[in-house]
Amino acid sequence: MKVFDTTKGENSSRTEDFEKFAKSRADGELLIPPEMLDRESRRTYVRRTLREDHQYRIRNHPEAAEGKFAKLAEDLFSFFRGTALLYYRDLAGVDSHIPVVFTIGDIHPENFGVMPNEDDVPFFGVNDFDEAYFAPFTFDLRRGATGFYLAGRRNGFSKKKCRRLVKHWTKGYIKGLVEFARDDREKRFQFRLDNSPDLIKDLIEGSIVSRDRFLKDKIDFNTETFLTTDDVVPRSKLVGQFQGIIDDYLEENEVYGEDLGENFHIVKDVALKRGSGTASLGLERYWVLLQGRSGDSRDNIILEMKHARTSALAGLTGQDIDSPGEEKTEAGKIAAAHRVHLAGGDRFYGAATIDEQSFLVRERSPLKNDIDLEDLTAGKMRKYARICGKALAQTHARSDSDTGIMKGDAEQRILEAIEPRLLVADMIRFGEHSARRLKRDWKAFRKDHRLGAFTFSNPGE
Repeated sequence: MKVFDTTKGENSSRTEDFEKFAKSRADGELLIPPEMLDRESRRTYVRRTLREDHQYRIRNHPEAAEGKFAKLAEDLFSFFRGTALLYYRDLAGVDSHIPVVFTIGDIHPENFGVMPNEDDVPFFGVNDFDEAYFAPFTFDLRRGATGFYLAGRRNGFSKKKCRRLVKHWTKGYIKGLVEFARDDREKRFQFRLDNSPDLIKDLIEGSIVSRDRFLKDKIDFNTETFLTTDDVVPRSKLVGQFQGIIDDYLEENEVYGEDLGENFHIVKDVALKRGSGTASLGLERYWVLLQGRSGDSRDNIILEMKHARTSALAGLTGQDIDSPGEEKTEAGKIAAAHRVHLAGGDRFYGAATIDEQSFLVRERSPLKNDIDLEDLTAGKMRKYARICGKALAQTHARSDSDTGIMKGDAEQRILEAIEPRLLVADMIRFGEHSARRLKRDWKAFRKDHRLGAFTFSNPGE
């Protein structure tokens, strides 16, 4: 068994090295992955990988990078959410014999939620596509298994109950595939208020608030400008620049509709938005206030524009399949994933360019809502895991000829490749094993964090 050097280069990018590693591993070479490093080597590897992953933020926004690392140090689940590259490099090249789909890439219990569909009606599903990439379907299933296990442990559940969460997550996924294999329901199915289980119905009902109520603590209705808060910094002088950006975005993404009003494109104000997200914490993010349908300030619309980055899975699957369609920008790829994975999703989801950088655009909608995992009993979280499993199955089922992404019937290919009981057992073992590894990495990271390894703005103080 050969040892692949995954520890070199304090400040250099090892993207190409890991791409070669993933391809060799997928081709059947016996290579030792970074998770097999000894404890001291692993600690150094984690430190270097996190610095590499955040090079852009460290170089351009050192204080923001420090803020993200401080958040990762707070708890294990945040560390899991914010270190996808570290996570996926351990999986580089695995499951090469498994059917490939257009994966979500960053599946975990907090990346499902309520959002508006194309008719401005709330529905539940996957709500984060930043890491979407072509990969074996098990990449999503594995990350979800890890996420539910960790969420259960954070809630104080026993290991046995956490294993049951993973069991229900995986069974929900398999059951969803079986349902979607019967017909073409994946083309149109949505978890809405009229057809959702009670747990999701309550979540959807909680999302239904008026736009007036949603906006009142964000904008001044008289001046139609953003209110200044710790997290929102108005940049009104950028209105002229962003008018051109929005005009291009609306045309290039074909965002239109008579119901939006003829003056919908008019930019009223611009603000910097700080402190949002976990994985994307520290990346540039703007809020843009647009004139609403009626022209009344209480009907205005907020678009969020977030700096897009390359998927953490890029080069790590051992596969040669590229992103869908002709999308070249990172935000364009994410927007394409949204279109593929959701039936009738947010009409405003798209891509824009700001200062030659790629930005993802979506609405900050009053209809958005997320479940509070820490309030769930073990029984309710098991139900939630099953529902999320089905929602993931739909996104994978849509990764085929029905959406023009890949040939054949995705859900049928997956069902033919699995033995359900074995898959459930595999995911339970993996979820628990992965959670243990993450905990060790997190502890090592916290030690380095306390020693100043992730201090950049004023090193040495």
